[in-house]
Amino acid sequence: MPAQSRPRIITKYRILGVDPGSRLTGFGVVDLEGSTIRHVAHGALKIASTTGKATVPLEDRLLEIYRALTEVIETHRPDVLSIEKVFFAKNAVSALKLGQARGAAILTAKIHGLSVVEYAPTEVKSAIVGHGRAEKEQVARMLEMMLGKQEFASFDASDGLALAVCHARIYGSHSTLGNGHQNTLTQSRSKTRMGLAESLGLTPEIVGDRKRIMREEKK
Repeated sequence: MPAQSRPRIITKYRILGVDPGSRLTGFGVVDLEGSTIRHVAHGALKIASTTGKATVPLEDRLLEIYRALTEVIETHRPDVLSIEKVFFAKNAVSALKLGQARGAAILTAKIHGLSVVEYAPTEVKSAIVGHGRAEKEQVARMLEMMLGKQEFASFDASDGLALAVCHARIYGSHSTLGNGHQNTLTQSRSKTRMGLAESLGLTPEIVGDRKRIMREEKK
């Protein structure tokens, strides 16, 4: 009888981080091998002029995001897209354009069969620098220390790379690569928090019991 086939173990997990923008879209690619994060590539995709009023219609810029990211995906063949969560900006028009650029990036990833994960800006900064209020310069310097000296043409490139490294750091110690990656756009922060709780010996049962006791004490 033929030997029972064994599941394929993935030894290298490639992550694409994208910092979407309607004029510049930053990206970074890293490989996660065991607990080691290795730099693959990073850069900024110029979608439209960054000075003065944009003359290229927004719909054409969204199409260019798709085309440019498609080239990055086909070149580097990542397994997952790491992208920033939606946030509320003071300028409603800018927020709307950013949301549309973000949607174009997510759609591009799904068209090419990638899983998608989201992180808040504070989560990315905490994963790279250690606290959620770090400046962009601090994030870029820490990336250089972690991955070796890098040349960043803009903060868009370092932010894209930071998103990739963030996912590698957060999930690298909690995921078994051979089990595949959960595809989700609705992950809450509770999974990250539970990882910390488990490291302190707080099981879901214990956490649940403590919440129940606190509710009863308030009655």
